[in-house]
Amino acid sequence: MENNHPKAIDALCDALLHLETRTGAYNFLKDLCTPQEIAALAERWRVCKLLNQGDLSYREIHRLTGASLTTIGRVARFLKDEPYHGYQKILNTLAQEDRA
Repeated sequence: MENNHPKAIDALCDALLHLETRTGAYNFLKDLCTPQEIAALAERWRVCKLLNQGDLSYREIHRLTGASLTTIGRVARFLKDEPYHGYQKILNTLAQEDRA
């Protein structure tokens, strides 16, 4: 892991894996994060979904979300270029669920 506290990050990931409902996830986020942090996470996820559609420019996404062009560019880089594929994995899972 890239962090100085990999055990703490592992523990957080383990906790996230135990969230079974939207309410449970929301309550965990409310306890864990500030309202601004939750809003930032939600904004990045919305940007990710819009970028994945592939039909909007960064400026159009900025107008729809209020996200900075820097944030949009960062999300785009992680969506397409970085080796983690976290965004893409979740997008694929959700697309499969929509088809079912």
